[in-house]
Amino acid sequence: MANNNNLDEIPLLSDEQLLRYSRHIMLPDIEIEGQQRLLNSRVLILGLGGLGSPVSLYLASAGVGELWLVDDDVVDLSNLQRQIAHTQDRIGQSKVASAAQAMQAINPDVKIKQIEQRVDTEALAGLVSQVDLVLDCTDNFTTRFALNKVCFQSGVPLVSGAAIRFDGQVSVFDPRDDQSPCYQCLYPEGDDTALTCAESGVLAPLVGVIGSIQAMEAIKLLTQAGKPLTGRLLLLDGRRMEWREMRLVKDPACKVCSS
Repeated sequence: MANNNNLDEIPLLSDEQLLRYSRHIMLPDIEIEGQQRLLNSRVLILGLGGLGSPVSLYLASAGVGELWLVDDDVVDLSNLQRQIAHTQDRIGQSKVASAAQAMQAINPDVKIKQIEQRVDTEALAGLVSQVDLVLDCTDNFTTRFALNKVCFQSGVPLVSGAAIRFDGQVSVFDPRDDQSPCYQCLYPEGDDTALTCAESGVLAPLVGVIGSIQAMEAIKLLTQAGKPLTGRLLLLDGRRMEWREMRLVKDPACKVCSS
């Protein structure tokens, strides 16, 4: 796991950075120290589709120093209804390269590592062990279970989001907190009933709402600001525009976080 707590590893903010991030620096929970923590952070985003688009754009604009992007897919016309990091002229381009182009147009100072491949559990473990935080922006249970397991083995916090039709959910699973449940406490492994947007559809702004909350939780964790969604599942019913919160408890029989 990378360490973003050593603020001596990066130089003081330049005048341009002070201006760029001034609205963060004004916040008592963040200030210059919090912004320096962001600049000294390395974050992994798995999936550059509907959720990964707002996540990547907001984290780049917020000043996260290094972002690792993982996706093996290419931009398709059907993506453009909701995947705002991609554009018509980048159809056929890899989603990782397309998102990186959009991110650097917003903030050219951010360092971006592009991983244009499907990663297995072993490769995931190698990547996760080198970062400070992971965002799960995928849409299948197999990947979610593998990523959850690797994060808890590596002691790296995981921000998980999901969106389908009119419904979305977000939570934080943090192995640094002894009381934190994991994704497998919420969904038993082997459950392959997950729906995808391609099969069931999704309202375009929904992924923007959920992805933006994921980005916000990531920034809170990296800057140590506020109270993260650890142990809580935030649920959105977009049809009624109603939010609900469920308390999550650690499963004492969980093979991932209780072993």
